[in-house]
Amino acid sequence: MGPVQATSWGQGSRISWRHGGAQGSHVARALPQCDMRLPARLLPSLLATVQPLPSSCQNLSGAGAVQRPSSSLRSAQSLLFTSSSCSTSSSCSTSSVAAPAPGRRTMKTFCGRANPTTGAMEWQQEGEDYDFHQEIARSSYADMLHDKDRNEKYYAGIRAAVRRVRGRGQRAVVLDIGTGTGLLSMMAVTAGADRCYAIEVFKPMAEAAVKIVEKNGFKDKIKVINKHSTSVTVGAGGDMEERANILVTELFDTELIGEGALPSYQHAHQHLVESGCEAVPHSANVYAQLVECPTMWACHKLLPDSSVTGGPGDGGDASAPTLRPPEDVVRCGGAPSVYDVQLSQLSRDEFTPLAAVTRMFSLDFSKPVSSAVAQHTQQQVAACSGLGQCVFSWWDLHMDPEGSIVCTMAPRWAHPTPDTLQWRDHWMQCVYFLPEAVPVQAGEALHLSACHDDYAVWYRLDKHSPGSEGKIERPVCECLAHMVWNRQRFRELNDAARTSTYLQALRQVVRPDSVCVSVSDGSLLPLLAAQLSAEQVVSVEISSLSRHVIEKVIRANGLEGKVHLLDKRPEHVTRQDLHGKEVSVLLGEPFFTTSLLPWHSLYFWYARSALAPLLRPDAAVLPRAARLFIMAVQFQDLWRIRAPIGECEGFDVSIMDHMVQRSLSYRESAEAEPHALWEYPCRALSAPLATLHFPFTELVPDEPLGATGSLPLCRSGTCHAVVMWMEYLLTDELHIMTGLKQPPSQQGECVWNPNTKQAVFFLGNPRSLEEGDAINFSLHFHPNTGELKTVFAVEAKTSE
Repeated sequence: MGPVQATSWGQGSRISWRHGGAQGSHVARALPQCDMRLPARLLPSLLATVQPLPSSCQNLSGAGAVQRPSSSLRSAQSLLFTSSSCSTSSSCSTSSVAAPAPGRRTMKTFCGRANPTTGAMEWQQEGEDYDFHQEIARSSYADMLHDKDRNEKYYAGIRAAVRRVRGRGQRAVVLDIGTGTGLLSMMAVTAGADRCYAIEVFKPMAEAAVKIVEKNGFKDKIKVINKHSTSVTVGAGGDMEERANILVTELFDTELIGEGALPSYQHAHQHLVESGCEAVPHSANVYAQLVECPTMWACHKLLPDSSVTGGPGDGGDASAPTLRPPEDVVRCGGAPSVYDVQLSQLSRDEFTPLAAVTRMFSLDFSKPVSSAVAQHTQQQVAACSGLGQCVFSWWDLHMDPEGSIVCTMAPRWAHPTPDTLQWRDHWMQCVYFLPEAVPVQAGEALHLSACHDDYAVWYRLDKHSPGSEGKIERPVCECLAHMVWNRQRFRELNDAARTSTYLQALRQVVRPDSVCVSVSDGSLLPLLAAQLSAEQVVSVEISSLSRHVIEKVIRANGLEGKVHLLDKRPEHVTRQDLHGKEVSVLLGEPFFTTSLLPWHSLYFWYARSALAPLLRPDAAVLPRAARLFIMAVQFQDLWRIRAPIGECEGFDVSIMDHMVQRSLSYRESAEAEPHALWEYPCRALSAPLATLHFPFTELVPDEPLGATGSLPLCRSGTCHAVVMWMEYLLTDELHIMTGLKQPPSQQGECVWNPNTKQAVFFLGNPRSLEEGDAINFSLHFHPNTGELKTVFAVEAKTSE
């Protein structure tokens, strides 16, 4: 296994997947698109569960964990490891070559990327700063700077802290840990601080902070230190000439402590600040609410019979196939990671509060803090009966000791001023899943416990006090299903209506003499085909983790010997693997863990083409085809993450804008970025339009597929982006839509499929448009590279 390296965004450590060596590529393919935030110390236990893939599968490595960069690393479509000792042999994923340059030794990295659409390994030479640009492109710096509530509250808290220090007749010496752009340091100097030490461990960000500080005229009072705070020295000849008496930090993520805030605070109080220092923020409170929420629970457990079955589309037929989850999957406590979501977008009828919102614990940042494991239990009385499934959680910051300056992350229904709620994506709300659902009766005494170490929080619900001996262990996935399927994938597999659609299509093509081959990752469709009495079912599963989980589902449903899992790439499948028979049904969802954008799942088309020699002339291909839809939208808030800042609280941070824009060109896909749009309200400015058509019944063509035209606007508004998604045609009547669940309302309101992410192409210069204006588009899919080239241009037919 190649090295896996911890990196930092600002001050807090996050995991960056980098790989190298003979088996480096195995990590990417074996680890799916899990919504998991993992501190470095937990990584060895996770990697210990990863079984290397056969050498024949190495070229199919690809993306691993995908998550919001604000609370954890959104791991890359390409995985990097730079090593001067790495061989350039075919077994090595990357290598570095030193190219002489005046005054320095420049490193060039050959990056081996698995193309998610074609499945081929591709090599590109990248500069040594490639990884830095990737991290900046995926970051939420712009979102933070657009967070006016955060900025104003920090500014007010800093002014108050400087006044208190000055009022005691002391010099105001500020330590700003995780300075980013240097914004908080500039606030401190403007508020009257005499000296400010701004620490930033991420080198490109530190370099930008130096330029921003100088541009705003503060270089004489602000010293930017490009180190981790635990490496900073104090005293004569050190990084800091003296200890600070004001500690300013922004080390928080959606979980509050997930960026390593507690160890950083602990070290700072011991080595970098004076005893009794002022702190901004002064303190934080963590809140929790016990709920029953089937919507969220479906993101955590593989639900039994009634949900993983034919659903209403089968008319309640007792003979409809049903799948039972394995017992260890049912009992498993799940992944040791928070699910961070925009809880304000969850409909109130999707959950039932079982108890009142409770403050679970507080942290005083003005005093020494401990990063040791801690447990906090609060007694409550159940407000109503139900199943305790999840804990919704959020936190607030008190910027001053009196608690008069408060910045809260509360969702709309718990917010003190919901009408003025600040939208933000870098801090959201948390969903924690209890190890098992607990029946609760109205009026019953409950004991809700929150535990945390230095990076993570977890919860447990008891009917009695856990007591001093009731140590609550952090949940760890032992069934491996939570490592194979991410939260969205669990929800997708539990979608009864979706499964019903596939079942109806399978009934039309599966016969007792059918030989079925399935190409999808961790799919249950082969099991359903076997239950429909197909003669032979083979599922191509090259991930060892995925195979392990599917094998357990097969055993749990008595399908041993009826479903065979094949550890081969599609192009390596032979007639011998099929016992000399031809394929009569080729099926797929399609779903692949390497897919970030909708068209990446066109890998199914390439797999179908590779399997063509094994197909009968009249073989059924399910789905038959796919269509790419596009639609122009006006976002309520999401546009902010890509909008330039310019000036923030009176400070010029335009250097940051240029830095982000330059780094965006280094993204895995310059065409679009994936977002779960059910969390981000938008208005449709045009009707959805089907553009490119991909016929899976035919081979992948040699020539590009193109679609050009005009997307007329049917509503006026500011056009921020064009959204793209795929529709899969199972039969003439049965379709699977990964975008809109239904046509937009008359006002343009959209309801999005929550099981998948949609692709968002942000327009460079959003502008107000009128009905009758249009977005001209040119879309070209290049089969040889699997790339989708997109061009969108505004055509304003009405005068401005």
